[in-house]
Amino acid sequence: MSNAKPVSIVMIEDDEGHARLIEKNIRRAGVNNEIIPFQNGTDALAFLFGADGAGEASSRRQLLILLDLNLPDMAGVDILEKVKANQHTRRSPVIVLTTTDDSREIQRCYDLGANVYITKPVDYEGFANAIKQLGLFFSVMQVPETE
Repeated sequence: MSNAKPVSIVMIEDDEGHARLIEKNIRRAGVNNEIIPFQNGTDALAFLFGADGAGEASSRRQLLILLDLNLPDMAGVDILEKVKANQHTRRSPVIVLTTTDDSREIQRCYDLGANVYITKPVDYEGFANAIKQLGLFFSVMQVPETE
């Protein structure tokens, strides 16, 4: 696969501490991919779908999306729904990383197309461990080519 483009990690996380922890543990796991951080859904969607909102801006990008469900400006599930409904972004893997462990919410995310759902442990150690696992997951993961 010589034409494989490196995967950029789009991190949509409004908690600065969590964002730093996620990045630190991804790096610690040996993953050096670019991480593009967003603290709200509005900016993240503008990046993913471009100025015209069509999503073509992402058609040539290899993206993996880390998504917090509890954002200041919109619900993460709405972002998930938009990403999975758009022809240019729907193949991008989405990993939901959130404190919500409600089984209906988890099921809803999978129904909408989330690839992985990780409940953020409230304690630092548990959270760091979850992210370490995620880093190992990234290091072996292949993101499908977009057409």
